[in-house]
Amino acid sequence: MAKCARCGRDESMPYTCRYCGGTFCGDHRLPENHACPGLEDWDDPKGVFDSGFDDSVRHPEGRSGGLLEQVPGIGAGGPVTRTGGPLGYFRGNVAYTFLALMWVTFLLQWAAILLGGGALHDALFVLHSDRLVYVWTWVTSVFAHSPINFFHIVGNSIVLYFFGPVLERRVGSTAFASLFLAAGVVAGLGQVLASAAMGDPSGVLGASGAILAVMGVITVLNPNLTVYLYFLLPVPLWVITIGYAVLSVAGVLTPEVNVLGGNPAHLAHLSGLVIGLVYGEYLRRHGAQGPAELTFGAGRGPGGGRRRF
Repeated sequence: MAKCARCGRDESMPYTCRYCGGTFCGDHRLPENHACPGLEDWDDPKGVFDSGFDDSVRHPEGRSGGLLEQVPGIGAGGPVTRTGGPLGYFRGNVAYTFLALMWVTFLLQWAAILLGGGALHDALFVLHSDRLVYVWTWVTSVFAHSPINFFHIVGNSIVLYFFGPVLERRVGSTAFASLFLAAGVVAGLGQVLASAAMGDPSGVLGASGAILAVMGVITVLNPNLTVYLYFLLPVPLWVITIGYAVLSVAGVLTPEVNVLGGNPAHLAHLSGLVIGLVYGEYLRRHGAQGPAELTFGAGRGPGGGRRRF
């Protein structure tokens, strides 16, 4: 007996989706009916979800509505909606969009420093224990990185480039964006609130908490996924995840010992990883399966083929 990953109904003879690997009841077996992330891989030049799988779901003009019929306000009888146009590219490319935002933010950080010095930079981009009312920094700090530590943004960019699209293909762009932003904000707030509670107010910036959340989800879905450490040494993903968790816990318990170098926000890293592990377990319990291998160039867009890594 298995549960439908969409509605939770017990199903003695579940259907397995060949796109996302989830198990579903008869009502949700079709990709359109369970919001299958695999639909985002289709190269639809007209920008319209029309898979032909489910003739029971129709637009007012008679086309198959597919996944869009399940979006509130666009269901049967609602307006005809196309996914093309200026914003059509971002469907299936949120990971790459966030990657680009990190580098745009990095340039804006330097612009702020040159124009207004460190005070302007910190007011715009650093989430600080003493300035929690600067609510914009809750988000800008997620995309900002240390201006003097180039490896900070490069390291996060590499991980996001390889792991982000892989997870986005499994959970969909909306869920991926929600996870990334929520984990980044919660990780940052957790770090500065904890430091304030210990009498040592601090500031934080960087996407590490959000990116570790992404890694945590994939670790739960496929712990044996092969990753090439430093692009050379093949190791299962769970080894890297556990190793990073141990270093983060050690950093929280013994802050005077800095194995990672720089000034890492260990509690933020650990918070993001825990969020990812919890969400990954939720997905696993609902039938989600992890990727068999890492791919790059997996986004949707002009010439969007996939390559293995």
